[in-house]
Amino acid sequence: MNQFKVIEVKRSVFENNDQDAERLRKQLKKEKMFLLNLMSSPGSGKTTTLLALINKIKDEMKVGIMEADIDSAVDAEIMANAGVRTIQLHTGGMCHLDADMTRQGLTQLETQNLNIVVLENVGNLVCPAEFDTGAVKNATILSIPEGHDKPLKYPLMYEVSDLLIINKLDVLPYFNFDREKVVKYARKRNPDIDIIFISAKTGEGVDELADWIRKNVSEWNA
Repeated sequence: MNQFKVIEVKRSVFENNDQDAERLRKQLKKEKMFLLNLMSSPGSGKTTTLLALINKIKDEMKVGIMEADIDSAVDAEIMANAGVRTIQLHTGGMCHLDADMTRQGLTQLETQNLNIVVLENVGNLVCPAEFDTGAVKNATILSIPEGHDKPLKYPLMYEVSDLLIINKLDVLPYFNFDREKVVKYARKRNPDIDIIFISAKTGEGVDELADWIRKNVSEWNA
């Protein structure tokens, strides 16, 4: 019988990426740069939420945006037209970013004089949660129409996230969405996760989100 090697490729990829992510975080700490990795499914309102947030903090922080997509530059154009320093990252068909791809994006964005960079990750509830980007904090958006059971169906996304933003609060009366259950399910996956309810469209809750950003940027730079 022929002899052959069995290589655990997936494990190796994750281990190497985790080490690279830690190196990137150390670099960000040294540069006093706060990187937020923002994840969600498509259509949850990531770009609209970012625009609402930036309007709250633009006079006190310099913000940069990295838009990650498999293809197109629709969201990057929206952010650039809003006057935000923006770069588009195409993933070459992959449904996630890893630490090295994030580092390349930061280099091209030219982060000098920026206080915070938000990585708007690829719209997907599985792959982005599996790869550490090197971000200081992870956040995920869940929109009301998606349902309150998403933390049960996609556990890793909520386990790795520091913040859950529940968006589209303005349409709550039209959907069978249970606020108490979504909090219970999210905290079942991650007891320490922060949860903020917002409507990026009306502005409800965005002040609380901006306060969360201020607090975490200040703690990172302390």
